[in-house]
Amino acid sequence: QVQLVESGGGLVQTGGSLRLSCTASGSIFSINGMGWYRQAPGKGKQRALVATITSGGSTNYADSVKGRFTISRDNAKNTVYLQMNSLKSEDTAVYYCNADSAGYSGRRLVSWGQGTQVTVSS
Repeated sequence: QVQLVESGGGLVQTGGSLRLSCTASGSIFSINGMGWYRQAPGKGKQRALVATITSGGSTNYADSVKGRFTISRDNAKNTVYLQMNSLKSEDTAVYYCNADSAGYSGRRLVSWGQGTQVTVSS
């Protein structure tokens, strides 16, 4: 079993910055992809991709955050970060960390964090 613990959410004004962190722990042999998704208010339970990063450092971003958000990871710490700059009101959402990992048995597991609230006020 893998646990993901997120931190760094909060309330910020339009144009401000926040940095999210997510650390994975548990029965982990390796972590392949890690990423951030978000669930905006009034959008139901759909989680939209924000950014992903592979173990080799290849990144992918949603068009809406390109140039403003930066995803990075520290493989030694099993931690992924999301630096969010120039925040807009439409970035308001619950942000979820995601990890695609393999246990010592070789079993693949996709895990989610509990979510952290980001609120951008105008």
